[in-house]
Amino acid sequence: MSAGTVAVAVLQDAGISPWEMYELSIALAVFGIPHEDLADPWYRLRLCTDEPRGASGRDAGEPYGPGFSLRTAHGLDALVGADTVIVPSVPEECVDGGREIPTALVEALREAAASGSRMVSLCTGAFALAEAGLLDGRRATAHWQHTAELAARHPSVTVDDSVLYTDDGSVLTSAGATAALDLCLHLVRRDLGAHVANQLARRLVVHAHRAGGQAQFIEAPLPPAGDEGLGPVLQWAVEHLAEPLTVNDLARRARMSPRTFHRRLLEATGTTPMRWLLQQRIARAQMLLESTDLPVERIGERSGLGTAANLRRHFTRAVGVSPTAYRRSFPTPQAPAAKAGAPAGGAGTAVR
Repeated sequence: MSAGTVAVAVLQDAGISPWEMYELSIALAVFGIPHEDLADPWYRLRLCTDEPRGASGRDAGEPYGPGFSLRTAHGLDALVGADTVIVPSVPEECVDGGREIPTALVEALREAAASGSRMVSLCTGAFALAEAGLLDGRRATAHWQHTAELAARHPSVTVDDSVLYTDDGSVLTSAGATAALDLCLHLVRRDLGAHVANQLARRLVVHAHRAGGQAQFIEAPLPPAGDEGLGPVLQWAVEHLAEPLTVNDLARRARMSPRTFHRRLLEATGTTPMRWLLQQRIARAQMLLESTDLPVERIGERSGLGTAANLRRHFTRAVGVSPTAYRRSFPTPQAPAAKAGAPAGGAGTAVR
């Protein structure tokens, strides 16, 4: 696995709004800050805009309109040839119908996809990928406030407004705000492995891993003051994945009925207790495959997935490759085997 080049496309001819800057900043924080101690080489990022270096004759250090502007050496033609192309949020007027997605961006995205680039959108960046025809026949998402418009404007796209992000291999899309960070960490996880993604998440002080299928929007009341929520019991579960945990075990430790625990976890994460446990066990198996030379049978035991056959079945379904094929991507263990029983980067501690 390798990092490669990440090209980020930004429209700034009318200025960049704070919301657009949010998703852009996420991409820059994940891929643009070197972390060679985690993986060497790290990603090589180039920021590509429709007006590089103030090409319009205006000072690139001054806003072109309400919002911010950027100084960069790369135009949209530099998207072509990048290993990964990311389109953060596009201007609001491109979403509400007041302005078309610029032809220059649409053509650059098509050329980049044709050259073999992995195409990624964050939030309303999906409108640009859709306009380029790159989402036709695919499942995609965006911020739930904009998914109805995306579906109406592009009926050939299967729009899912209920998930954090989608991964169709060469094309990935995310919802807005923190879901964009989830997708960026997912990309790191795909490229460099669970260990690196978990360590980066710790530096960013965010969830180690939220599966793309989790709900975007959950109608849940704030917990009462002094209520620690589900965090302690989920942390305990992560530390005891090798044991045959049941919903009754977790509910008893949380001092709830199984039915109440099931409801509380669904409200907090959008997923069921057993699916949550499976996600944590897959993450533990990934970490062990990357960082140890333990046989698959032992990894099945330590991750709580049981037999090697059960590990292979669940792992292949979730990750897309077999445990053995996944391990071949990490020829050198990244952490000593003595730490194999440690929690995988704090996964599961973020739900409160």
